[in-house]
Amino acid sequence: MQLKKVFKGLVIALPLVTVMACTTTDNGVDEAAAKEAAAAQAAADQAARQAEAEKAEVMAMQQREKMEAEQRARDLASLEQDQVVYFDFDTSNLTSSARAILSKHAAFLAANPNQSVVIEGHCDRRGTPEYNIALGERRAKSVQTYLLNANVNSSQISVVSYGEEKPAANGTSESAFAQNRRGVLVYQ
Repeated sequence: MQLKKVFKGLVIALPLVTVMACTTTDNGVDEAAAKEAAAAQAAADQAARQAEAEKAEVMAMQQREKMEAEQRARDLASLEQDQVVYFDFDTSNLTSSARAILSKHAAFLAANPNQSVVIEGHCDRRGTPEYNIALGERRAKSVQTYLLNANVNSSQISVVSYGEEKPAANGTSESAFAQNRRGVLVYQ
């Protein structure tokens, strides 16, 4: 009789122990799954924050590049309004006003190494064509030398002499001759 009671107790207790064991295992699995889900969510959040930060950095860089390009365009437009330097009669020496103009061009060219410029040398019509071509070249090279001494890269500069072939002003007055004795910086 006693054995029967013990057997009945075992029959009742065994399924309870089994259920308890399974319940405990499920909680362990749930906790592990919850930890994995939390870790995955944290990683996803971190990746989202990093992607957002990278996107913001790219947008800021694009905005900076756009502003720099706009500033470069404004600077270039300003320089193109003041791109002529004048020379005294029969000389290739730079005047002080020419140096002031060239300093601005040199600063721009040094700051923008991808920008190139052609320096055109011109003369008035007095003198032989050969002499005027040579004088125009000396004038253009005088401008080139000034720019090179102001840290402009030589690969940015080209020189051409037109002599008396492209006058800025027609006529035989001293005023017309003075306008034709010039160096012109043409940006490419």
